[in-house]
Amino acid sequence: MVIVAFLVVPTRADVSYTNTVSLSLDQCIEMALENNLDILIRRLQPEIDRFNLRSSFGAYDPSLAFSASQRFTASPGASDPNSTRFGAGSDTYAERFAPTIDGQTPIGTTYSLGGALVRQSGTFFPSHQYNSDLTMSVTQPLLKNFLIDNNRRTIAINRKTLRIDELALVHQIMRTVSSVEQAYYELVFRRDNVVVQEASLRLAEQLLAENKRKVELGAMAPLDEKQAESQVAARKADYLAAVVSLDSQMNTLKALLSSEFGEWSLVRIAPSDKLLAIAQSLSIQSSWNSGMERRPDLLQSKESLERQDIVLRYNKNQLLPSLDLQLTYGHNGFGTDLNSGLSGIRTGAGQGYSYGLVLRIPFSRISERNNYRASRTEKQRLLLTHKQLEQQIVVEIDNAVKSSRNAYQRIQATREARLYAEAALDAEQKKYQNGKSTSFFVLQLQRDLTAARSTEIQSLADYNKSLSTLWLSEGTTLKRRQLDVAFE
Repeated sequence: MVIVAFLVVPTRADVSYTNTVSLSLDQCIEMALENNLDILIRRLQPEIDRFNLRSSFGAYDPSLAFSASQRFTASPGASDPNSTRFGAGSDTYAERFAPTIDGQTPIGTTYSLGGALVRQSGTFFPSHQYNSDLTMSVTQPLLKNFLIDNNRRTIAINRKTLRIDELALVHQIMRTVSSVEQAYYELVFRRDNVVVQEASLRLAEQLLAENKRKVELGAMAPLDEKQAESQVAARKADYLAAVVSLDSQMNTLKALLSSEFGEWSLVRIAPSDKLLAIAQSLSIQSSWNSGMERRPDLLQSKESLERQDIVLRYNKNQLLPSLDLQLTYGHNGFGTDLNSGLSGIRTGAGQGYSYGLVLRIPFSRISERNNYRASRTEKQRLLLTHKQLEQQIVVEIDNAVKSSRNAYQRIQATREARLYAEAALDAEQKKYQNGKSTSFFVLQLQRDLTAARSTEIQSLADYNKSLSTLWLSEGTTLKRRQLDVAFE
């Protein structure tokens, strides 16, 4: 908008680009969300965490065990002190089959359901003998491992870790969106600055051509022509530097938009959006409140504190003595065949039970005490880190709000400076045409006008970039772009 009068197609020397793509800021953000490598990498961590969380529930899966064994025992005959004869030897065969199901519940109860079938035969058994039993045993911790144990701690920590990494993904998306905004605004500035520098070169070339005619007519000293030639060379150098700067910024944006930079190496990005100065209602207090509620890194810190609370609670529980309630109940059977051997289990004719408490008190608990102290100290460290982060956010937001206000004020000041520079150059050119000025002053005012135009465009870019920084600082980047991140 500032340099409408100079919107000419640059006569650039590079021919490396084979295609030009016009992109709006929203299109760039959409492409970055799909292809940015930082987001793609960060997106995998919550998926890994979900697998780890699901895996930790495997501690409650019951397991089935089955054993089968055979035992043979041979005993030699024993001597009889009242006789000169030796007693006959004996042998025994025993086959044992034992299935078992055991596991643990989410409240810390361990259980085991097992049975055994033993078939015996041998010297002292006229026929096969069958013994069977089916027993259910339960152990419930009442102190140590009652409210929390290692499995419950692992599951709770994995849940918190998943939430922390989900917030880290949100933060990465916000940073990427903000980086795209910053790169896009800077690209628009550098593109427009190329036009400004080219217009400055054209003005210098026009003055040089006019000076050459005057020198040829003898109406001007050759020194003025040399001054004009010097300024043309300087303006050309400025233009070429602007072109290089534009290409460099284009690569910065390309790296944010794609995971395959090579596919974009021959593409010229033409921003379709303009730099606008839209006034914003800025309040430091409301931005502070938003930052405290929305900043993903601050929410991550809160989740880390809660995760450490889980570790602290577990380590404190481990200081308690172990007091376990143990219950068993079972049926048993006996018979000379398989059916009769199992009948006691079916009918409950033979049964037994037991119950009791088991108390274990370690002598020193050195490991448990020091683990608890370490986790308590870690909680203090995390609290201080959280407080430090809150302070950093407050300072960030304060600086961002003040920077945005200042950048908006600079827009009007630089616009006025550019208008004054245009008027001054126009007046000086008229004086020069009437022979009342020299090319030295005209060249000086041309440089001033070029600088004013470039500064005005830069102020527009700086204002938009400062707003992007403010939105990131207060955690509203996604909200203002109407983006939402959903998780499974």
